[in-house]
Amino acid sequence: MNTPNLLAALSTFEMIVGAIVFVLGLGILIWAFSFLSIFIRAAASGAPVGFFDLIVLSLRKVPVGMVVDSRITAVKSGLPLTIDHLSTHYMAGGSVEMVVLALIAARKAGIHLEFDRACAIDLATKGTGKTVLEAVKTSVNPKVIDVPAPSSGKTTIDAVAKDGIVIKAKARVTVRTNLDRFVGGATEETIIARVGEGIVTTIGSSNSYKDVLENPDRISKTVLGKALDSNTAFEILSIDIADLDVGENVGAKLQAEQAEADKLIAQAHAESRRAAAVAVEQEMSARVAEMRARVVESEAQIPLAIAEAFRSGNLGIMDYTRLKNMQADTQMRETIAGGAPGSPKT
Repeated sequence: MNTPNLLAALSTFEMIVGAIVFVLGLGILIWAFSFLSIFIRAAASGAPVGFFDLIVLSLRKVPVGMVVDSRITAVKSGLPLTIDHLSTHYMAGGSVEMVVLALIAARKAGIHLEFDRACAIDLATKGTGKTVLEAVKTSVNPKVIDVPAPSSGKTTIDAVAKDGIVIKAKARVTVRTNLDRFVGGATEETIIARVGEGIVTTIGSSNSYKDVLENPDRISKTVLGKALDSNTAFEILSIDIADLDVGENVGAKLQAEQAEADKLIAQAHAESRRAAAVAVEQEMSARVAEMRARVVESEAQIPLAIAEAFRSGNLGIMDYTRLKNMQADTQMRETIAGGAPGSPKT
């Protein structure tokens, strides 16, 4: 290759490389310029962020605008949060905006809530339909839980007093969030279950349903004294009985069913004894028939014995005549005495 061609080739290569470098440089400049408005907004708000920090956040795939705006809100509210705090929580899967709003709400309400605990609560509520901000608001403004829960399909808690009468109760539990026990603490379902159990126990220990109706506050005091909020995410402030109704008499119903069962058992025993008596009667009837058959059989032997006596000379005609006269005389006397003709001869 001659020298002019070589120079031309080098010139073309340099132009291509220069174009690539220019395009890359322009892209980097535009990319870096996109953070300029965020950088200026943070500096003007009194929460400056390093330009290099913005680039690092972008490389970590963290939404730069959201994190910076959250930090501006926090700093304006007097919360000394850094970009590292917020970006770390975002990469952990948390909601940065909710944590900042929750910290601000807690600060205004005079509740001491650290950033790490707020982050832990936020991660704990993820996927439950609740937020850390809601937890803080509930800690400030208590909420009311219905017992039983409407979602359970039951409208009342049914319990039986000692006299067998059913009492149908509804309760309303006022609770507030205990932020110190929120992470790892039991939820509302546990509160509802414990209160329901306490109501059933209190009513069941009452001697009469009248005692429950006369003093409904006894249920509240007894249940509230059981420390039902231990190891839960809430603190119970009050338990109020909203409604009490009298149900059916379960004790009488059970006694009636028991009496019916006893009657059926007695009838079964009587039927067994009757069947046994019938069997004995049938057995005795069979024995009577058997004995009558033997009598008839024995009577059939009498003519044969008389004939044998005539043949052997042991019985004469006069003896036979006297025997027949005695039988006729006996039959006549039985007839006169009221005996039915044809009665068995003795």
